[in-house]
Amino acid sequence: MYSYMKGFIKEQEGNYIVLENHGIGYQIFVSNPFQFKMDEEVKVYLYNQVREDENSLYGFSTKEEKELFLKLINVKGVGPKLVMPMFASGSVSGIIDAIDRENILYLKKFPKVGEKVARQIILDLKGKLATIGDSPSVGGFDELVSVLEGLGYKLADIKKVLPNLDSSEPIETQVKDALKYMLK
Repeated sequence: MYSYMKGFIKEQEGNYIVLENHGIGYQIFVSNPFQFKMDEEVKVYLYNQVREDENSLYGFSTKEEKELFLKLINVKGVGPKLVMPMFASGSVSGIIDAIDRENILYLKKFPKVGEKVARQIILDLKGKLATIGDSPSVGGFDELVSVLEGLGYKLADIKKVLPNLDSSEPIETQVKDALKYMLK
């Protein structure tokens, strides 16, 4: 499986780019081919779909976009050809927010996403996308995040209280203060 590829953009079409890497041109389906500049070296995160009659590469400009794509294609009835247009007209944060807020109207604005598919996406992914793009550590609170996760708190809830804390305090004080805010 491919993680990413660096190379030069040699072609741009309606739904794909051709990325040249060591003399080989790879056709990569992307949501917006014109976000890339011709003959410029780029790093494209990849997903390789292998099927009986198909071997396709799907590309993403950010790791977060790829992570969300992988979550979405695991939803029943959702495949790469349905997800790519979602990224063309929506942002990663907008899609995640719509799922978490159960905003069916936002999801239905995308091509081929009807009421049934939107509900299935929400059912399968609500509350499971908070860690997309986040490393386990957050700012200067690495140890605090580890302790709170060890106590069973979710990263999304932990992140809400971090702005109220001082990372220069001893870890014991950070934990006490965090728990006070968590229990409010």
